[in-house]
Amino acid sequence: MAYLGLHSGGAWKLFRIYCTSFCIWLTFAPVADQSAQYLKVSLDDINWLSLVYMIVAIPLSFGTTWLLDTFGLRITLILGSWLNMFGAVLRFLGAPSREGFIVPYPVVMLGQTFGALAQPLIIFTPTKMAALWFPDNQRATANMITSMSNPLGVLLANIISPWVAQTSAQIPNLLLVYAIPACIICFLATLGIRSSAPPTPPSASAESSDLEPFVQGIKLLLKNKAYLILLLCFGSGIAVFTCFSTLLEQILCVQGYTNDFAGLCGALFIVFGIVGAGALGLYVDKTKKFIEAIKINMSFSALACIAFAVVSLMRQQKAAVAAVCSLFGFFGFSIYPVAMELSVECSYPVGEATSAGLIFISGQIQSVLYIILLQALTVRLTDSPQSTCGDAVLSWKVPTLVMAGLCTLFTCCFVLLFHTRYRRLEAEEQATYGTRSINNSATDEHTPILDS
Repeated sequence: MAYLGLHSGGAWKLFRIYCTSFCIWLTFAPVADQSAQYLKVSLDDINWLSLVYMIVAIPLSFGTTWLLDTFGLRITLILGSWLNMFGAVLRFLGAPSREGFIVPYPVVMLGQTFGALAQPLIIFTPTKMAALWFPDNQRATANMITSMSNPLGVLLANIISPWVAQTSAQIPNLLLVYAIPACIICFLATLGIRSSAPPTPPSASAESSDLEPFVQGIKLLLKNKAYLILLLCFGSGIAVFTCFSTLLEQILCVQGYTNDFAGLCGALFIVFGIVGAGALGLYVDKTKKFIEAIKINMSFSALACIAFAVVSLMRQQKAAVAAVCSLFGFFGFSIYPVAMELSVECSYPVGEATSAGLIFISGQIQSVLYIILLQALTVRLTDSPQSTCGDAVLSWKVPTLVMAGLCTLFTCCFVLLFHTRYRRLEAEEQATYGTRSINNSATDEHTPILDS
């Protein structure tokens, strides 16, 4: 494999690296009670094992965008693979094999922190890879393939963690299960990724060297109204899905649902999300209707979030809970790769890593705020006989309703306020034919981006 392109398996290499990163991120969330018992800490401390990814990513993300634009895909991905592997191994090695010893919580947190350092290096790459390696009629699909390793990693974590760690004593086995693939993927990435760009650019934008420098690109983004709306609204969507993935088991156990059922709901959430993303990616590649697709899917996602806030309060309603989780994933996860491509379209000629990276930073900041807010709104229950939550039983009624409200609010803002031109497609059209024939019917901007 000489190059990182689709024909040499480049998108699938990124897919494998992504999956491993997101599995390690959510190792403990599906088995929060067992992890808390084994590590002898509270559920809030277990939640911080996921939150550390968001906190570390916020300051590191700015350096990651610069690293991608300066050193390219190859160096960035290999560095991310090594950090991810080191964090996974550190978590496992902190567990002595002698009976009676446990993994110290600070060691686990340190391993999670190394994994958190790796995640921005990996997660910022899909739009850059799609822009450099694929023509305009394949970019959304390529982005979809790599980006959907995010939910697949979450899916695997929701399946593997409850299956391996059915009791608190099995947590060390769980850490070993995640450390082995991290080492294999690091080895494959180091030897298999040999180039950051193909010898022949697939599009006019990939061939162009007119992308704005990092600092100038940041300034342009902060003056771009459409981009700022996308930054805020889609960042909120990322935060809602992060909260859902992190807190699902804790929300459902109050009503007597088991960890296995919570894992099944997480799996349905992801599987239907991957199906939706595949369909939407192909549709957008063919029609270029980025805005219409995102607005429709965001609206249905908000409705699904409201439905989850209602059915999660009901006991013995497994079919309803599973159906809502499936719909939430189908409409919500499918937005991600298309929105990342839209962030590049509305901000061109700002670099892909910069425009997509700030979206990710917005999502991480809002994720931290949302999870802290939702945890603060929980109320300890003194009597809940059907609960499967262990010692700490918390009411999530108000937090889930607040989450649904936030999702609805930002969806309405996006649907009503977001309008833009597809600047990158226009630039490619003009470079190829000398005219601009691609326009967005929803736009309120009519000035050309390049002079003929």
